[in-house]
Amino acid sequence: MSAPAADDQDVRRGTTYGFLAYGIWGLFPLYFAALAPAGAFEVLSHRILWTLAFCALVLAVRRDGAWVRRVVRDRRLTAGITVAGLLIATNWTVYVLAVLTGRTYEAALGYFLNPIVTVALGVVVLRERLRPLQWVAVSIGALASVWLTVAGGIIPWIPLALAFSFALYGLTKKRVGASLTAMRSLAAETAALSPVALVVLVLLTTRGESTFTTDGTVHAGLLVLAGVVTAVPLLLFAAAARRIPLVTIGLLQFVTPVLQLLAGVFVLGEDVSGRLWVGFGIVWVALAVLSYDSVTAARRHRRALRRRDAECPEPTV
Repeated sequence: MSAPAADDQDVRRGTTYGFLAYGIWGLFPLYFAALAPAGAFEVLSHRILWTLAFCALVLAVRRDGAWVRRVVRDRRLTAGITVAGLLIATNWTVYVLAVLTGRTYEAALGYFLNPIVTVALGVVVLRERLRPLQWVAVSIGALASVWLTVAGGIIPWIPLALAFSFALYGLTKKRVGASLTAMRSLAAETAALSPVALVVLVLLTTRGESTFTTDGTVHAGLLVLAGVVTAVPLLLFAAAARRIPLVTIGLLQFVTPVLQLLAGVFVLGEDVSGRLWVGFGIVWVALAVLSYDSVTAARRHRRALRRRDAECPEPTV
């Protein structure tokens, strides 16, 4: 097989992995809705502990444990992992709470807002310079937040909490550095959170509010499955990110909130008000602008690389 053909096959494989990852994340509302009557904190605690157990099993099979000592010794890395763990735990809790209270559509809106918030954080925290269209997208996204607050009469805390917690999670991971693989990072983050998760489960059990042993085998099995459900799409995403351009990843990420919105409205029967649909529309305009800018910027970059290669061909030996 020629090199270009092999590259094309790798890109197709990576795109498939990406669709699978974002597709699984998009179907999460159906899974978490099936965990009722468990509350958000019980679901979160089980998700943390069973994800840690799954990661530990995979790492044990791979005999991949030498990195743990380095993480423990590196205080900066340990602190970064702990902060990342707290941020993703916040994201998970708010998301599950949204699904269990019939507001999956607000969770979807949060993930639509996430790319815009991420770009804004790049300016505020990392002092990155935005292109004109990126400024337009961020401004439209801010307008959407104002509209949702004014038209809805309340602060849209679920979408904002999800967007900011996940954007800050990504920022923290960027600051910590890509020194851990996806599986190692997930294992470390859930390990940092596991003591709190254990305490929460003990408290819920002593107060008679735990559903793990009281609502049947299927319910208990679904809670245990949280480890696999959490880890598998993350591994698929990691495999996709190695094979396809960042622009493709950016466009694929919209699969998740679209599926979440469809699941909430058409499967779970949630009612979305007309004012909220207007808010969605404003956000989608911002995302269209942001996507267009990303695609055109990537094309300009590729053309610049081709011109550079044409002007400065590699020397032959």
